[in-house]
Amino acid sequence: MMKKILTILFTLVCTNILLAQKGLIDSTKTTITSPDKNILCTVYQKIDENGKKAIFYTINYKNKAVVLESELDIQLDNHLSELAMALKVDKTEKWCEDLQFVGIKKIQKDTTWKPLYGERSLIRDHYEATNIAFKKASNADYTLEIQVRVYDAGVAIRYYFPENPKGSYYQITAENTEFTLPKGTTAFYTQWAQGKYAELPLENWVDAGERPMPLRLSNGLWACLAEAQMVDYARAKFIISKTKKNTIQTALYGGVDGITYFGTPWRVIMVAETEGKLIENNDIILNLNTPNKIANTDWIKPGKIIREMTLTTEGAKAAIDFAVKRNLQYVLFDWKWYGPALTWDTDATQVKAKMDMAEIVAYGKERGVGIWLYVNLQSLYKQADEIFPLYKKWGIKGVKFGFVQTGSHRWTTWVEEAIKKCADNQLMVNVHDDWRPTGEMRTYPNLMTAEGVRGNEEMPDATHNVTLPFTRYIGGAADYTICYFDKRIKTTHAHQLAMAAVYYSPLQTLFWYDQPKASNDEPELEFWNKIPTTWDETRVIQGEISKYITTARRSGKDWFVGTLTSNEGRNLKIKLDFLPEGIKYTANIYADDSTLTSTTKVGIQRITVDSSTVLDAKLLPSGGQAIWLTPQK
Repeated sequence: MMKKILTILFTLVCTNILLAQKGLIDSTKTTITSPDKNILCTVYQKIDENGKKAIFYTINYKNKAVVLESELDIQLDNHLSELAMALKVDKTEKWCEDLQFVGIKKIQKDTTWKPLYGERSLIRDHYEATNIAFKKASNADYTLEIQVRVYDAGVAIRYYFPENPKGSYYQITAENTEFTLPKGTTAFYTQWAQGKYAELPLENWVDAGERPMPLRLSNGLWACLAEAQMVDYARAKFIISKTKKNTIQTALYGGVDGITYFGTPWRVIMVAETEGKLIENNDIILNLNTPNKIANTDWIKPGKIIREMTLTTEGAKAAIDFAVKRNLQYVLFDWKWYGPALTWDTDATQVKAKMDMAEIVAYGKERGVGIWLYVNLQSLYKQADEIFPLYKKWGIKGVKFGFVQTGSHRWTTWVEEAIKKCADNQLMVNVHDDWRPTGEMRTYPNLMTAEGVRGNEEMPDATHNVTLPFTRYIGGAADYTICYFDKRIKTTHAHQLAMAAVYYSPLQTLFWYDQPKASNDEPELEFWNKIPTTWDETRVIQGEISKYITTARRSGKDWFVGTLTSNEGRNLKIKLDFLPEGIKYTANIYADDSTLTSTTKVGIQRITVDSSTVLDAKLLPSGGQAIWLTPQK
């Protein structure tokens, strides 16, 4: 009892001393600059007028403010200070208020790694980092590191809890990382992963906003808030602060149970001078994830896929024949192949549709076409240990997860474990519905793509389509489910054609609502026949969010260029200065032509070009243009 009283008195004395020392604690201040010296991140601890400590950071780009003074805060419902426990205060005390600065460790890294597949064949991981260590003033066994990495592309920050043998279990109740932005900043906001986007000021949001979240800063810069390595944790979204103007906060989807040592996901603040550079710099998300954990990856094969909708052996063979004709690598059997999917009374080990699965798989294998199967959450949850080995035995290439639950710590961990189990059985994965990736493809490259996008299942308009590259696709591959013949599409056919170049997905779904019999051998489908799904190089040639975009991607010596416009038509110039000098190319140009009598009204022009060529692109409202560039022999 006496020891506890002395502890309380000692803490009260320390508190009185701190009251007289409010303001910046100079010894805690550290600055981290990006390798190119353009970005400066400063982290420090301050004491307020009540003697409470808090940790803050700022970010500047070329002397322009990106993030003004913002608090770094995480809350736990255990490990309160001894004073707080003795006084029986409620558990809302900020855990960071009782932190004592320990020291700083600086780290540099500059390496290059080769992804199994991606938007470029080599990725540079180059950053300056600082780990800032703190301990609880009242109990030094409890420690925390603020880990900061600064890349040329932006800043990443996370909370890291070193191992604590005396109290390893931590329960995180909130993470209130702040992003105070220059006055006049607007955000590209959507409430949920498959929602519409709107550009909004930083006030009066009706709900939390999805990540990645691009920001148009009033000083002319662009930023993007994102999340990386969100594994074994709860998803964060972004809310408006109730107490600070022009301030966004992270908001966790429920609590997190952690055992030291562990780190939170990275909170990423990307910075660029144009919105297109945000897209080009999205490797920062992959770099913040751990390297590939799959030893043998020979079975992981990107490709193009069509959905077979009749769920019959005859229809499956027709789809495989169409896939061969159109250079598609896979056919998907969607829901109901094993009976009603949205029920627990179902069995995904049994084929209930009029399909001979063994015959279909063999027919596809003979023709170089693999089979994917859709499985809904209920069967995934109760049968994963049974169906994944079975599908491997059947010769299935991949599984599309349907209607997964998202957000909570529990379901985040479940999805991750399911992806691992698929890897153990040499099955690729496509996660559908509200789940968005945060760079997991680097660690488990059998995760080929994910939905988390308002795609052609909802048939969005062209303005939405030219918003997506600057928003959802910064976070990683997305399965938009591109269509071509369905009469419900709200764009021109050249627009749909070009999306295969603009939208990145190693497993690219084409002809989503289409059946093979709908095709009349349209000549412009040559573009989809030729285009791959992974790349050696990617360039955003031009673009304005929600208005238009031109993306050029290289595979080997060939380039594929896609241009999309919003609901408004426009005339654009497309410079080909990304081509190597001194080499002539044949440009195969696929563009909308309303004068044609064909159903799709897409014309083809073939011309000789080089790096000095500037092409005119006259785009219809909701239109687009696709170009295949191949060197002349």
